[in-house]
Amino acid sequence: MMMMTTLGFAHPLLFFRNKPTEKSHNPRTKCVSSSSSSASPSSSSSTETFHRTHNGQVIHKDALLCDGISEGITKKKKRVFFLDVSPLCYEGNKPSSHAFGHWVSLFFSQVSLNDPVIAVIDGEEGNQRRRALLPSYKSHRKSPNPGRYSKRPHQFVDEILRKCNVPVVRMQGHEADDVVATLMEQALQRGHRAVIASPDKDFKQLISENVQIVIPLADLRRWSFYTLKHYVAQYNCDPQSDLSFRCIMGDEVDGVPGIQQVVPAFGKKTAMKLVRKHGSLESLLSAAAVRTVGRPYAQEALTKHADYLRRNYQVLALKRDVKVQIQEEWLVERDSSNDSEVLSSFFSTLHG
Repeated sequence: MMMMTTLGFAHPLLFFRNKPTEKSHNPRTKCVSSSSSSASPSSSSSTETFHRTHNGQVIHKDALLCDGISEGITKKKKRVFFLDVSPLCYEGNKPSSHAFGHWVSLFFSQVSLNDPVIAVIDGEEGNQRRRALLPSYKSHRKSPNPGRYSKRPHQFVDEILRKCNVPVVRMQGHEADDVVATLMEQALQRGHRAVIASPDKDFKQLISENVQIVIPLADLRRWSFYTLKHYVAQYNCDPQSDLSFRCIMGDEVDGVPGIQQVVPAFGKKTAMKLVRKHGSLESLLSAAAVRTVGRPYAQEALTKHADYLRRNYQVLALKRDVKVQIQEEWLVERDSSNDSEVLSSFFSTLHG
């Protein structure tokens, strides 16, 4: 579920905007574990230029259009960011403390600003449920380590985020993706908009009018917003179709084999055509069980290997029933006054 990226790094001190002199409200922060949690309820561009101020900054029109800040200004619903930490702890496919510092610095200074942020980290043995279904699932992954930073894995992450007034949630036995999906649902129920900060393509299945993704782009050294409009323009279908399509085609990065492993002739065009027509994998499989839905090879694949495809769905679908409860103090404006000092100190430690 994690997309690895190759990073280019600039000096960390360049990532910070000027801070206002008065401090904002400081929400209480905490690190949540499974033992302390309670049960939950369940493009177009223009050459015209103008400027707009936001939180004391002057923002150019092209930045508003590209980064989605204009939506945060004009819409009444407040945003809450969910920071998927684990993928940010890699440079390429290697664990890297510097990568974490780089992306978090950019995230605080250019993306989330003072909006509330909830950080989520993969729990120990989080892959076990999915690996029980599919032993190859993420079997090649390495655990992040602190690199040149002397502390144990994730200890420095907890410390830095906590000092920057960000609550950290890690649930033993659960992947961060499922925890994010659960907390996101609770935030939506409270009338917020959700923005998931992650390179993980699995989160595309959650996109809606009130759910966006912001993705780290290594080549451009910046984060970029990805919305429902972007998804429809790219795929010409509903985000739920993304999950069904990947269940058929598989996910090589996550070790999930596609239908081509058993029916080589079943390609991407066939899969997308059928998913668009039937709307979901289950609707497609149900239709194929009672009538012909495609060419003989596709029909045989969908009827003979229906259990194979349903297993893929169980592995790739994000869960929204993790026993974790969002806290009201996590949804208030974040005090960002410590960001520059905390992150500069972290980079100094790495380079020392």
